[in-house]
Amino acid sequence: MVTLNDYLYKGDTVVKILHLYSRDLKKSAIENNNGVDLAHSNCLLQMINLLEHNDFLTEQSQKIREFYKFMAEKYPFLAFTFKGRIKSLVRLEEKINGNIVEYIHEYYQANKQFPSEVAVKKRIGRIKDLIAYRIVISLPECHLNEGENKEELELKYLYEIANTLPDFLEERGFEPELSGIEDVSDTIDEKYRAYYRDYIEKPKSFGYKSLHISFFDNTSNSYIEVQIRTKAMDDNAEIGAADHTGYEKRQENERARRAEVPSGENRFFDDAYERGIMLQRMDLTKVNVNMFGAVSNTLINDGCGFYRGRLILPYEHLSRFQNDLI
Repeated sequence: MVTLNDYLYKGDTVVKILHLYSRDLKKSAIENNNGVDLAHSNCLLQMINLLEHNDFLTEQSQKIREFYKFMAEKYPFLAFTFKGRIKSLVRLEEKINGNIVEYIHEYYQANKQFPSEVAVKKRIGRIKDLIAYRIVISLPECHLNEGENKEELELKYLYEIANTLPDFLEERGFEPELSGIEDVSDTIDEKYRAYYRDYIEKPKSFGYKSLHISFFDNTSNSYIEVQIRTKAMDDNAEIGAADHTGYEKRQENERARRAEVPSGENRFFDDAYERGIMLQRMDLTKVNVNMFGAVSNTLINDGCGFYRGRLILPYEHLSRFQNDLI
């Protein structure tokens, strides 16, 4: 079985690793008549194309910046940040394999049989966040009147922003994508609900909260994801329980899925599970990837987007009039 871990110890660049891994995965898939690995290889080609032909990112980020300027004018009292990033190689590989494992496990639980190869391949094709932008908002407490609730007001503004974003970006060449999720907050306008994945109304099991929406950028022929959350939600995701506890819980879930799906009965599950476990057990201090270094699995200097992704843009807006109101 070909795995990403096979290519991480020779000092190669991220792009060269992607080329080698994708090439060998495709060759193995053809030799073994494995359509899922072939789809996996093609997903890696999307990342290669993004990293090698990224001139469009300047134009794309400028369009995103227009929404930033709109928010700065409409909500001068809010503090907020816009962050953009290209998904890291490790996170992409984790997501591909995690999607396969999760889907086959859930299908097997419900039907006591395995899904078709075509159905599994579709799970790989659903990855639409190779490029992601995050909007994080915060209402300074000095702006609160007596009796007002900070969390309630932030949610009010968050959903206002969510109801403005789809039309704003569609006018600039971004087509919103249907989410396939029906359980979305009534606070989102009815005509936009089909686009959003609402992890605020229905948080993930490890406490992660955010609004997600995907767009197809007609200029670059690529998908992007936009996440909208409050500072408290962002803290929980980045440095709180959704990060640390969630990681441990996901590992437990993976082990539980392996116990419930008979080993050797489905090669797609077996391969994806093994690749995922190898990534979880990786010692980053031994990894030799150009422009990447680590002294532990938490103290990392990633200058190439191997583990933490590549930053596209940071826009920061500090709330206006703050000194006047204190």
